[in-house]
Amino acid sequence: MAKESMKAREVKRQKMVKKYAEKRAALKEAGDFEGLQKLPKNSSPVRLHNRCKLTGRPKGYMRQFGLSRVMFREMANKGLIPGVRKASW
Repeated sequence: MAKESMKAREVKRQKMVKKYAEKRAALKEAGDFEGLQKLPKNSSPVRLHNRCKLTGRPKGYMRQFGLSRVMFREMANKGLIPGVRKASW
């Protein structure tokens, strides 16, 4: 499980990215790179980190399912993910 503070930090970054998305796009289109530098660092979408929806784990993230590899494996073994069969793991 990820720390609650780390999860909260990611949520805060997501909100900031949404807030500054239009302004960032307008500055990029105008070529105003000094204006882009004055925006908060966390308003850049590059700083977002994918996390598992269930556990908040940042590593081993599977984008297609929104889960970490650990939770994907557990759910697949229980038969909760349709179309996934155990092969050799």
